[in-house]
Amino acid sequence: MINFLHGLLVEALPTQVTVDVHGVGYEVLIPLSSFDKLPMPGNELKILTHLAVREDAHVLYGFMTAAERDMFRLLINNVSGIGPKIALNVLSGMSVTTLRGAVSNGDLKSLSQISGVGKKTAERIVVELKDKIGAAGAWEAMSAQRSLSPADQKINDAVLALMALGFKQVEAHDSIRTAQTSLGPNATVEDLVRASLKKGA
Repeated sequence: MINFLHGLLVEALPTQVTVDVHGVGYEVLIPLSSFDKLPMPGNELKILTHLAVREDAHVLYGFMTAAERDMFRLLINNVSGIGPKIALNVLSGMSVTTLRGAVSNGDLKSLSQISGVGKKTAERIVVELKDKIGAAGAWEAMSAQRSLSPADQKINDAVLALMALGFKQVEAHDSIRTAQTSLGPNATVEDLVRASLKKGA
């Protein structure tokens, strides 16, 4: 498995890039969300990859963030009827955070507006991924819609960390608020999470 490429960006199009790695040019298909994060051609690039092996071709898909690649893999491995091409369309149609929110909230309308995704595919995305994205996805999407102050961002990150560890949203929020009250405003995300875990132990 090719996990990433590190080389020179030779050519960048909205749907694909060519990366020169020690004299070998790799063609990599990318979503629009990754295109926005690319450096100018001629600069060094590290891009995360997923290799799809078919009978007629070996195709490299590339992503500028781990979240994009994780979502791509969730889509192609868990949702029947979604292959790499439609998964790229989904990531080109909305950010990972917005997609998590759409799945968590069952927002079929937004999902079915993506090119190549009809109502039935949108329904399958929601059904198959809801448990895998869960409440943390909804919380993250909701938080992204508000611009947070650094203090609120710290609380938000700590709440997400607790939710990833199995806490319910309300329980996580209450626990972090209590921890912040006792530790004070200078407590780090790690301090808040540790204090909440001790209290919950």
